[in-house]
Amino acid sequence: MAILTSILAAAPATSPKELSIWQLCLEGGFIMIPLALLSLVCIYIFVERAIVVNAAAKEDDTFMKRIKGYIHEGEIESAINLCNNNGSPYARLVKKGISRIGRPMNDVLVAIENAGNIEVANLGKGLSWLATTAAGAPMLGFLGTVIGMVQAFFDIANSGSSASIGAFADGIYTALVTTVAGLIVGIISLFAYNYLVARINKVMNQLESKTMEFMDLLNEPAQ
Repeated sequence: MAILTSILAAAPATSPKELSIWQLCLEGGFIMIPLALLSLVCIYIFVERAIVVNAAAKEDDTFMKRIKGYIHEGEIESAINLCNNNGSPYARLVKKGISRIGRPMNDVLVAIENAGNIEVANLGKGLSWLATTAAGAPMLGFLGTVIGMVQAFFDIANSGSSASIGAFADGIYTALVTTVAGLIVGIISLFAYNYLVARINKVMNQLESKTMEFMDLLNEPAQ
């Protein structure tokens, strides 16, 4: 018993390995490079579009009241200046409608709808990158894992009888890093895309509301 105790005491204590995220990223291979680039592009697009869309969603409650007063008083130039100073998407739609005053109502509505389509398209710039990344990043990660697995099995086959389970396990978890990275990038991109789409839909509803309010305004008799 004393001999066993002395042997255990003399044995060096093995500290458990710790997973380093940075080291895993380095061991992920060349697939980590496009994944990193995609993540940076998506972060930039999300922040830039979020700022633009949130600014577009801001609403001035007195805007349509002032427009109504200017139009009923015949101050068309003042109404256009108010739209220019406001600078929001719905203000640009109203400005387009004001510029068509005097034409048939259907022509006014078509002009506003065309301007609205342009505004929505401008708000949605870059969203295709987020959608593509949400779908493509996990596929890239899986591709990296498959390549890593092929390399691991190739190394084991070349090692012959000297192959070890430890080397095989190291190759497996290194190969799986790209799948984890791809899923992370894809999930974040998907949530970012859906958030921006929801915000843009809110702006679209706002544009439709302002359009109908403006058309009703044109049909109202001046008091």
